[in-house]
Formats: sequence, structure tokens, C-alpha cells
Amino acid sequence: MSRSDRVLADAEAVLRRHSERGQSLTARARQRRNAGLIRKVKYAFWAVLAVILGSAVAGFVVPLGTTGIMIALGVMMAALLLIGLLPTETRVRTEALAETPLTALPLQTEIWLENQRKALPAPAVTLVDSIGVKLEILAPQLERLGPQDPAALEVRRLLADHLPELVTGYQSIPQPLRREERNGRVPEKQLVEGLAVIDAEIGRMSENLASGDLDKLATQNRFLELKYQEAKELGQ
Repeated sequence: MSRSDRVLADAEAVLRRHSERGQSLTARARQRRNAGLIRKVKYAFWAVLAVILGSAVAGFVVPLGTTGIMIALGVMMAALLLIGLLPTETRVRTEALAETPLTALPLQTEIWLENQRKALPAPAVTLVDSIGVKLEILAPQLERLGPQDPAALEVRRLLADHLPELVTGYQSIPQPLRREERNGRVPEKQLVEGLAVIDAEIGRMSENLASGDLDKLATQNRFLELKYQEAKELGQ
């Protein structure tokens, strides 16, 4: 099986999984939150067990008495409180995307998008779901690229530069002004149009990687910049 055949098979397998399970970006984010909750429950269990065992050992040496028991309970409650304050969801800082290894970038970008979800309008959220599906398809394809390949650099520019600039530019605008026309432009509409272009571009990247047409992928970026340059200027 050729490299392009393997990539096409990977893409088709991911698409089948999405068709069978109906998974969206939201569903995968829910899975990550559930995994975070399970981790917190495990931490709480081990913390309580450690306090109980520590108290039992101390009790063999010095009788705890009422004061000792109250101290143990206080330590236990403090540990549970600290564990409860731990974030359930994984957080990805915008600036961290630029430092993320290429193969991990699609997943980190997906998590970053999920973190921004509550601050986006409904039409944009629909596109975020679509982008999340395409990022999952793209991830295994990037394993066949070197970090300094021209195609890899274009993928990084799109996911670590262009996409965050578009979203953060929109978020920098005061909420009451996001649906108002400014110099002939409506920020919310520009955001949606920009996300639509990026969604389509990620799809084209996957197609080019699947077909082995890396030169086409490396020269596509200029077209993308021209297409959504106005949307990228939302915060200006």
C-alpha cells in the first residue's frame, strides 16, 4: 500500500468512526471532562486514604485524641478542597499553540477551540464543530511530515497563527459591538466567514496530503491570506 493510500485509509477510517458514533467536538470535549472528573475522584480517594493511614501510623506512636482527630479531618477536608479546585477541563494557552509539536497541534488546537466556545456566536460554534472533525482527520496525516517541511510550516501557520488571530481578534471587540456594522463590516459575520474559509482550507490540506501533492499545499497559503485578511483585522 502506497503512502497516499495509507493516508486515505486513515481519513476514511476516521470519517467512518464519526458516522457510526456521531461524535462532534462537543462530544469529545465531554469525554475529556469526564476523564478529568475521574482523575479528580482518584486523587480524592488517594488523599483520603493517605490521611487515614498517616493518622493510623501516628496513633500507634502518640494517641491522637480529639485534637488529633480534628487535625486529621481538617487535613482531609483541605486536600479534598484543593482537589475540587483543580480544573476538570484541559486548558491550552493561545501562545502555547506556537510551541506545540506538529503531530500534537491538531488536538491542542481542538482543545483551544473548545475553550473559546462560550465566547462565540452560534453560527461560529457550528463551524468550530466542523473544524474539530477535520482536525481529527488531519492529525494522523501530519505524522508523515517533517517539522520543517514547507507543507508542515503551512499547517502550523494556519492552526497556530491564523486561526487564533481570527478568534482573538473577534473576542477583543466589546460584546455590544460585535453585531454592529463598523466601516462597512459586521464583526460577527466576518468571524463566521473567516472560520468557514479556515474550515475549507483544513479540508483542502487533508486532501493534498492524502494525494501526496505537498507542493500544492505549500503554495495554498497566499490564497487563504487574501480570502480572510479582512476577517483577521477584526480587532483593529
